[in-house]
Amino acid sequence: MLIAPLLKIMRQLRDPKTGCEWDKVQTFKSIAPYTIEESYEVSDAIERNDMEALKDELGDLLLQVVFHSQIATDEGHFEFKDVVDAICNKMERRHPHIFGGADSSPGWEEIKASERKKDGNVSALDGVAMALPALLRAQKIQKRAARVGFDWPHIKPVIAKVREELEEVETASTPAEVQEEIGDLLFATVNLARHHGVDSETALKDATVKFSTRFQSVEEQAGEHLEELTLEQLEIFWQRAKDIEKSA
Repeated sequence: MLIAPLLKIMRQLRDPKTGCEWDKVQTFKSIAPYTIEESYEVSDAIERNDMEALKDELGDLLLQVVFHSQIATDEGHFEFKDVVDAICNKMERRHPHIFGGADSSPGWEEIKASERKKDGNVSALDGVAMALPALLRAQKIQKRAARVGFDWPHIKPVIAKVREELEEVETASTPAEVQEEIGDLLFATVNLARHHGVDSETALKDATVKFSTRFQSVEEQAGEHLEELTLEQLEIFWQRAKDIEKSA
């Protein structure tokens, strides 16, 4: 088995007597942040179309799966083989038209919904992970609600809701109210993006990259005097950065 050498390395690292002092004291919770970080680094390598980096980052992510599995083995919960068996069974179960001899598949989401009911999850929103990035989780929650009919039929009331939430931000009188209303505004904006077929996480990421690029252009134009310039002067540099971006 190709994975065997990596499993052996992790067993040695976790050995109570001869293992690495850091590895053998780790827990599911302590390495969870690293698992999330490695997932983002895989995504980053894909965004940069860097295949050499992607190969390395996939290895780092695979190590996280092996690490969690070894901790589970050490604590008597399950083994790596059980992880593989579980995902193989799930993929076959969710593709009955490929592996089960069925003429057609009811659809990925329908199968997942059926599985959630069998697991005792009664709400349409059950199973959406709390640890997801906030925009992504909001989008998933909204999609789940929409599948059972809790959604506006067209985009006009969605836009109206965004405007309503913005007005409530403007009229909020305490820091707590401002935070709550900005949260509502963000949630409504995610809903607007969803109705347009736009992924909110990607849209915000792209907007942040665009801002960063333009701001760095402003820095280059201003040189060492950036902090001494007025907002009006900086705005001239900002507009010039936008013109440079368009011409490129």
